[in-house]
Amino acid sequence: MRYLCMIFATEAQMGAIPPAEMAAFVNEHLDYDDRLRASGHFVESEGLEAASTAAVVRVRDGRLSVTDGPFIETNEQLGGFYLVEAASGEEAVRLAAGIPSSRVGSIELWPVFELARPTEGAQP
Repeated sequence: MRYLCMIFATEAQMGAIPPAEMAAFVNEHLDYDDRLRASGHFVESEGLEAASTAAVVRVRDGRLSVTDGPFIETNEQLGGFYLVEAASGEEAVRLAAGIPSSRVGSIELWPVFELARPTEGAQP
């Protein structure tokens, strides 16, 4: 089963990492990617740009609305994600705990709902 590991941190938490240590922190993530690949758990991972570059898109009654920045009721921001393959929820927790950012912010772990196109004539 696939699990989405969403990395959340505040700007203050990320800003507390000295610039001289940020390159090593980024490299830790890339090294973790390599370990996940080698173990067969890696699906995808990406870091995200600053929250100030984000937008919220909604369509209501056929009308498009675009708002600058994320609309969240927290100081934490989504900074990146890992998509991993795990045999169980317990294994997914172990993989999420290995993400270097778990030491700075938090990792929100969600099982992925696997969409499948219904076949014609199938009963619900």
